[in-house]
Amino acid sequence: MKVGIEKQSWPLVAPFRFAGYEIAASDVVVVTLDDGEVRGRGEATGVIYRGETPDTIFAQIAAVADRLKAALDRHALQALLPPGGARNAIDCALWDLACKREGLTIWSLLDIHPKRIVTCNTVGLDPVDAAKARAAALSDYGLLKVKVDAVDPIGRLEAVRAARPDARLIIDVNGSWTMDILARSLEPLLALGIEMIEQPLPPGRDGALKGFDSPIPLCADESCLVADDVAALAERYSMINIKLDKCGGLTEALELAAAARREGLDLMVGNMIGTSLSMAPSYVIAQSCRYSDLDGPLALTRDRRFGLSYDHGQISIPEPRLWG
Repeated sequence: MKVGIEKQSWPLVAPFRFAGYEIAASDVVVVTLDDGEVRGRGEATGVIYRGETPDTIFAQIAAVADRLKAALDRHALQALLPPGGARNAIDCALWDLACKREGLTIWSLLDIHPKRIVTCNTVGLDPVDAAKARAAALSDYGLLKVKVDAVDPIGRLEAVRAARPDARLIIDVNGSWTMDILARSLEPLLALGIEMIEQPLPPGRDGALKGFDSPIPLCADESCLVADDVAALAERYSMINIKLDKCGGLTEALELAAAARREGLDLMVGNMIGTSLSMAPSYVIAQSCRYSDLDGPLALTRDRRFGLSYDHGQISIPEPRLWG
C-alpha cells in the first residue's frame, strides 16, 4: 500500500469568526491510500480548540504510515490513534478504499437508501451589522445557524431575525455562556423562534444542565467526542452534534449515532470547514440527523472536482468519484 499525506490550504471567501478564532483559509490534511489498482482518500481539518493543526495531524499520520502500508484495517485504527483529525482522515480513506475495491457505493456497504439533505448556512461571529447583512444575503437558505457569544446575544439575534423574518434559526454559543445567561435568555429566545441552542456552557462546566428543563432543545458539541460520552450527556442535553474531525472518522461516528439513538437523543452533524471531500462521509451521518450543518464548501473560493452541489440549501448525494 502506498500512503500519501498532503497538507493543503483552501482560501475562504471571507474570514470566518467563531469563539475567539478567526480563519482566512481552511487548512486540511489529505490522506491517499493506493493499492496499485484503486485509491481511497480522506480529508481532515482537525479540532482547533483541542490544539490540532495541519502539522500535528500530518505528524500523527506519518507516525503510523508503516502500519498503513501493511494494510491496517478500520477496527485496528481505532486503538492505534486517539479521536481527532489524523484518525478521521485515515478512517475515511479506508472507507473510500473499501468502496473502490468492492465496486460498491458507501450506501450499498452500509445498506442505506440515501436522500438529499438540507443544510443550514452559518452566520459567523461578525459585527451585528455584518451579521444582519449576511443573514439577508442567505435568502436561499431557510435554516440559518447563528454564532453568538456572551456579548448582547439577544440584540444580535434580533438583528438577524429582522433581516430574515422567514428563516428558521438555530444558534451556536460555542460554550461562551454561563448558566445565568442561559436562564435569562430563554424567554427572548423563544420569542425570536430559536429552535435549538448548541453548546451553551463550556465543556467540563455543563454539569449544571443536569435536571435543567429547557423549553428549547440543547445540543452538545464541544462536550461530545465519542460514543462513550453519550450516557452522561443524555442527562444534560437532548441532542448531540457529530463531527468526524472530533470523533475520529466515520467508523466512530456511526457508533456515536447509534449510542445517541439508544439514549433517545436527536442528532446533528457538523463540520470544521473543509472541502466536499470532508463533507461526503459526513453526509452518511446526515441521513439520520434532525439538523445538518455541512455548508463548509460554500465558504471556500473553490471546491474539489466532483464536489457537492448546493441548491437552495439542498445538497446533492455525493459522487462516488469524489468519495464513497
